[in-house]
Amino acid sequence: MSNVAIMTDSNSGITQKCAKELGIKVIPMPFHIDGTEYFEDISLTQDGFYSKLIEGAEIFTSQPAPQCLMDAWEEALKTYDEVVYIPMSSGLSSSCQTATVLAEEYDGKVQVVNNQRISITMKNSVKDGLFLAQSGCNAAEIKEKLEDDKMNATIYITLDTLTYLKRGGRITPAAATLGTLLKIKPVLQIQGEKLDAFAKARTLGMARNTMINAIKNDIDNRLSENGKYQISIGVAHTQNSETAEELKEELKTLFPQAHDIYADPLSLSISCHIGPGALAIAASRIMA
Repeated sequence: MSNVAIMTDSNSGITQKCAKELGIKVIPMPFHIDGTEYFEDISLTQDGFYSKLIEGAEIFTSQPAPQCLMDAWEEALKTYDEVVYIPMSSGLSSSCQTATVLAEEYDGKVQVVNNQRISITMKNSVKDGLFLAQSGCNAAEIKEKLEDDKMNATIYITLDTLTYLKRGGRITPAAATLGTLLKIKPVLQIQGEKLDAFAKARTLGMARNTMINAIKNDIDNRLSENGKYQISIGVAHTQNSETAEELKEELKTLFPQAHDIYADPLSLSISCHIGPGALAIAASRIMA
């Protein structure tokens, strides 16, 4: 076992409580809400966030302050020889680039992983990093393996409302109004760097079926390679836990060969752009 600390940020969906159980450090993401700074899972709870979002508060996401990162790394290096830091996808935030520049001051002792993950798939990267550290890999080797594995994951998300995409300028007001009138449920995807459109459905049930079929196709044709690799499947949601649990049980029946199937809240950095009631399915190839 190598003496490498694994660190990530709260976009992974890993809570502070879970981080202690895993033996890792989670950097809380900062949010500016009506001019006040909050930190995810520290001074900003899931319920508190959605309450402010629904009320129409002005919400901006941010990245961890450089000093916050450096303090966390230096604290870890008092106990560990090296640090592997796994931030959210560089395609969704500049925090990865900032961390990469800061890490240059640590003579290779801090390795920043840019493997294009977010939420459930990012959480699985953290678990893979822990497995690799326990298997004896050093920080540079862990970084290389996680980045080589970056495309072996997939996420599909369906939304309950277009309000928050409109609010964030990601669709025009006219498109949002038309979509609402037609009761369109968009299905979005994350394949690597960014959140992109995938399909449109007329009902939530149709959107769920679209996501399930897409995940099955990805697992069968890209991720598992005819059962050669183990697959973890996750359901994520934004204030939609009951539906997420129902979907999880459905997926257990559809994918009995999966290594594990679980449900978690979606990270708040994505949630603020898509609003409550959203549902996602993700799959990742795992190393353990």
